[in-house]
Amino acid sequence: MAKHVVSVSLGSSRRDALAEVELLGERVVLERRGTDGDMARAVALIRELDGKVDAIGLGGIDLYLWAGGRRYTIREALKLKQAAQRTPVVDGSGLKHTLERQAVRALSSLIDWKNTKVLLPSAVDRFGLAEALDEAGARVLYGDFIFALGLPIPLYRLSFLQKLAYLLLPLLTQLPFRLLYPTGKDQERVVQDWRGRYYLWADLVAGDWHYLRRHMPEDMRGKTVLTNTTTEEDVAFLRARGVARLITTTPRLGGRSFGTNVMEAMLVALAGRELTEAEYLRYIDLLGLRPQVLDL
Repeated sequence: MAKHVVSVSLGSSRRDALAEVELLGERVVLERRGTDGDMARAVALIRELDGKVDAIGLGGIDLYLWAGGRRYTIREALKLKQAAQRTPVVDGSGLKHTLERQAVRALSSLIDWKNTKVLLPSAVDRFGLAEALDEAGARVLYGDFIFALGLPIPLYRLSFLQKLAYLLLPLLTQLPFRLLYPTGKDQERVVQDWRGRYYLWADLVAGDWHYLRRHMPEDMRGKTVLTNTTTEEDVAFLRARGVARLITTTPRLGGRSFGTNVMEAMLVALAGRELTEAEYLRYIDLLGLRPQVLDL
């Protein structure tokens, strides 16, 4: 009997998907169900799935934000996790922390990081990626103030961002999540404003797809996008803007790449329990999870 994994997302139901894969001799059904930004509907769906599926992923919301080894819990996301009493609930942060670090190392033969300017709109939800880019020698613009708070303050030093995160994350994680991240139909809006100029500065833009898409300018000729959770429609969106290359950190299944929350839930379902960072690394190696490069 196949394992069954469901991602309950605060994102648009238009992006719902279903795929079946075989891994390590087991069949796994991967499903994504959007709740269009409706938190109460997401809680109800998790309660309905509890005990009926092997693992649940949280999509369109982070349970934890990280900074320099410290973990901060988002208050609204905790309500979602607590809605399940029997089925493990994960948000992808465990896998993101390891998989995206590995991706930067794996891409070093393709990308000369020391001569690459990178825009990372949100480092606190991709701190493993931020640290890996810093270690690789890339010139990174951390856009947390710009894209989350709407303040034109670019940061170029990870150590400075980390100190600010220690001060601000205890407060920001208590705010309604919709103030920090687009949910539901807001994910489909493209806002052309002053933030677009930071894309023009970069050779490569990296991080959460909805954050990247929201303020992406119409002219992205020659640039590389490093992300995940992209559909065929998203690939067409990037082609129309002249993006040269799309790299996803998770494999493409049925024409789309699923989010790290789905992939993490899949690994938890296979293991039958939540995993440590060392165990995620072992599964990444065992399954041969590598960045997927698509020339556009």
